Amino acid sequence: MKNLSKTLKSLIKRTGITFTVLVISNLAIAQVIIPIETEHNAFVLQIGAGLDVNTIYFGKKLNSQKEYAEISGTYKQTSDYTGQLNSAYTPSGSRNLVEPAISITHSDGNNSLNLEYLSHGTQKIDDNVSIISIVLKDPAYDFYVKLNYKLYFKEDVIEQWTEIEHHEKGNVILQKFASANLHLKAEKFWLRQYHGDWAKEMQPEESKITHGIKTLDSKLGTRANLFQPSVFMVSLDQPATENQGSVLYGAMEWSGNFRIDLELDYQDNLRIIAGMNNYASPYKLKPNESFVTPKFLYTFSDQGKGSASRKLQNWARNYQLLNGKGDRLTLLNNWEATYFDFNEQKLAELLKDTKKLGVDMFLLDDGWFGNKYPRNDDHAGLGDWQENKSKLPNGISSLVKEAQNNNVKFGIWIEPEMVNPKSELYEKHPDWVIKQPKRQEYYFRNQLVLDLSNPQVQNFVYGIVDKLFTDNPTLAYIKWDCNAVIYNAYSSHLKDQSSFYIDYVKGLYSVLERIRAKYPQVPMMLCSGGGGRVDYAALKYFTEFWPSDNTDPMERIFIQWEYSYFYPAISSSNHVTDWGKQPIKFRTDVAMMGKLGFDIVVSKLPENDLRYCQEAIKNYNDNKAVIWQGDQFRLSNPREGSIASMLYLNSDKSSGIIFNYLVNNRFGENSKFPIKMQGLDPSKRYKLKEINLYPGTKSSIDDSKIYSGDFLMKIGFNPDVNSSRTSVVIKLTEAS
Repeated sequence: MKNLSKTLKSLIKRTGITFTVLVISNLAIAQVIIPIETEHNAFVLQIGAGLDVNTIYFGKKLNSQKEYAEISGTYKQTSDYTGQLNSAYTPSGSRNLVEPAISITHSDGNNSLNLEYLSHGTQKIDDNVSIISIVLKDPAYDFYVKLNYKLYFKEDVIEQWTEIEHHEKGNVILQKFASANLHLKAEKFWLRQYHGDWAKEMQPEESKITHGIKTLDSKLGTRANLFQPSVFMVSLDQPATENQGSVLYGAMEWSGNFRIDLELDYQDNLRIIAGMNNYASPYKLKPNESFVTPKFLYTFSDQGKGSASRKLQNWARNYQLLNGKGDRLTLLNNWEATYFDFNEQKLAELLKDTKKLGVDMFLLDDGWFGNKYPRNDDHAGLGDWQENKSKLPNGISSLVKEAQNNNVKFGIWIEPEMVNPKSELYEKHPDWVIKQPKRQEYYFRNQLVLDLSNPQVQNFVYGIVDKLFTDNPTLAYIKWDCNAVIYNAYSSHLKDQSSFYIDYVKGLYSVLERIRAKYPQVPMMLCSGGGGRVDYAALKYFTEFWPSDNTDPMERIFIQWEYSYFYPAISSSNHVTDWGKQPIKFRTDVAMMGKLGFDIVVSKLPENDLRYCQEAIKNYNDNKAVIWQGDQFRLSNPREGSIASMLYLNSDKSSGIIFNYLVNNRFGENSKFPIKMQGLDPSKRYKLKEINLYPGTKSSIDDSKIYSGDFLMKIGFNPDVNSSRTSVVIKLTEAS
């Protein structure tokens, strides 16, 4: 009890949570139910007679907590070999027969682990947020695990993570260390997962889950979501649709290697074990040291995928996304106008075009730095963050002043985690680079990754950002890129390489924490050659992310559609570019379904195209609050027909924006049938008016008509999308 008391006191001091230790008979403890409830859902644990903590329910909340105790008796056991099948956090090496959530080697070499209930408590953060924590202990060893469940009541969202601690005589090796171990019961399960590559982000696949283990994971080190995003959905009993069915959304809050195991066990239960990837990462945990896993995020809906996504989006805006309820800057980027080929005169003209276009800011992209090895292409200069004297003889500060003279703001691109071998940084600090000393260097986009497990490198990366702001206090925006994965993983700084992948990500977060401590409000875009690093741990530090380098608007409809299941529109940076063959109206309308930007040569726009863009930006500014903060309803899925339709609706259901696109260019395709609205107030009356009209065209929509919300949701409205009207944006307002 001496160590027990010491551990609980430490936990209370660290977290503020009051714990209750149940020193009563095992039989009495077996009656203890721990309901983990949000407004509509429940995740219920029960302490078993052997002090096991088991999951007995996950789903829609019951009216009476007392009835949760009756649940376990409603399921018939089909096997004597249950072991720790329903464990809330399954250990390995003792009585467990399935995939473990945690696997360790004790300081004496023993590989077995058993976890028994010790205590649990609740910390109330505010009226909507609370943390339930459960402490488990190995009865044979001084080894502890604390399970944490952070509940966002109104949003129906749970963040789960684990703290691991011990007081053994020597180091304990953590072989596997998941953040969460969920247990679901249903007749059948379907998994919707995603795969991708550069310019092919968020490609969905849905399949029935069969017996065995399905693993979603990444071993890339950084840019970890490039091939396998760490978000997924699981439908229970039958595949969920937009508005029907039971579905769980899951997402790892971790910017490095992750691993999600989905095991359909021999009793037809689905076990979901999610956390860091333990690949090449046995972690040495010292006595009295605490290892804290990243958070696993999930929500559940019994009303389809749309309801689940709106819950997650509300949570993100309210609690996770940096400045999620705030403003964003529209911008003009120079990348596709100039690539690496620019000088002060070219940029000065683009700055004038920024004001002419009507956006808030000019963004200078790659190519502004390096002198000994000028950054004239992607083979050299990365890591040498001094202004290129040939391109910018008067430095960045002169461009910032020029932007001010044009009444626009100025932002800049950096890729501070990376280095070209052809750079002064590489020559001076080869020990700062991640590379195996006995292996030939292998490059991804002609570059290598800097070793952020090294505090010196952390200081260097922080210093890049800090110097930019110190020299240019009015700098308004950072585009932070990350274009390489980790090959030949090795840190010359670390004596022990076993925790390298973990230490790298912790080093990244340490840098971002320092930046946000000094510059808390400056907008930053999370870019990774597209969507290679889109997760909610990173989005604590960034105001927005770059979904894909593929800006073809037809492709973007599909990419942005899939991202919208997990991330709110305000977080998605969408730019109008010259990719694709669609007219400027189509390209701009698609980009307006998020945070709008432009990457075009304004001076080469035909007069009517420029007039259209200018008017569209005004419309966007008038309606961006609804797009960014409104509830999102997917009305017509582009993967299921010829029309894509998306509605953004404000909280009192009085105003909305509906985006409609033709996604099938075959002859005669059009919006043959009315599109049924969602989310409206059936008793309210609405007017529909087309906006974003191209100069010289007239709308076919009669905006004098008034419809009831009931009519629009049951019968619908035809936006008249066809081959001559491929993009139609409609403003919905409550009729007076």
